[in-house]
Amino acid sequence: MNTGFKKINKCLFKKIDLLAFCSKIYLGAVYLFLYAPIIVLMLFSFSRSRSRANFGILTLDWYRSLFLNQELMSSLYNTFVIAILATTISVIIGTLASIGIYFLPRYMQTIVMRITYLPMLNPDIVTGISLMLLFIFCKINMGFLTLILSHVTFCVPYVILAIQPKLKRIGRTSFEAAEDLGASDFYILKKVIIPQIYPEILNGTLLSFTLSLDDFIVSFFNNGYVNTLSISIYSQTKQGINPEINALSTIVFIVLMLLLFIIDYRRKIGEK
Repeated sequence: MNTGFKKINKCLFKKIDLLAFCSKIYLGAVYLFLYAPIIVLMLFSFSRSRSRANFGILTLDWYRSLFLNQELMSSLYNTFVIAILATTISVIIGTLASIGIYFLPRYMQTIVMRITYLPMLNPDIVTGISLMLLFIFCKINMGFLTLILSHVTFCVPYVILAIQPKLKRIGRTSFEAAEDLGASDFYILKKVIIPQIYPEILNGTLLSFTLSLDDFIVSFFNNGYVNTLSISIYSQTKQGINPEINALSTIVFIVLMLLLFIIDYRRKIGEK
């Protein structure tokens, strides 16, 4: 009997090891599929050749010419300014809205959350055109203001979505206890609610910032005279991709990765 059980256990362990090995291969293939194009782009940013078919001599010329390209530098500046402002406004509105929604009656929560999901489910082109028509109807000149407002429109629901589950897990016990001890609403918000949902606020901030940087369609319909990075790259694709775009994409990717590592490191330190 013992020998039979040992054989069965060995077979099970072999199957588990095989599954673990296959899952690692599958995971590696997925990451390769996701990051191989970015690695190729980064490699060609150091190639002297303009052709993407042949890799030339290593050079930093495209990085030098990038910083001399006023159009791209201006677009990069506009993109980051709009992303930072839109993210800041979205996080403030989204955080307060999440807390307000949480304290609504259950049936009202359901109605408000369904309305909140609409901008996320809407196709970007519908959102972009409808916002453009709204700004024209309100006689608001297209430019920085319309870009920030349009980015806030599609970022706020993602902040709410990031924070709501955490509020439901916390429950109302700690809030009611602070209220019973005589704490004011502002004190409860500052010292009880915000510290508990801080990681989710950070997640919503990163998500909003990434979405704002990445957006093209909504920005295209509401930019006016202001060019963002995605719009500048789109306009240049008609004449062929300039290697300076490879260099710019490499810098943006590295900066964002460093930012994520720093935030993750600070989060781990905070947990300890």
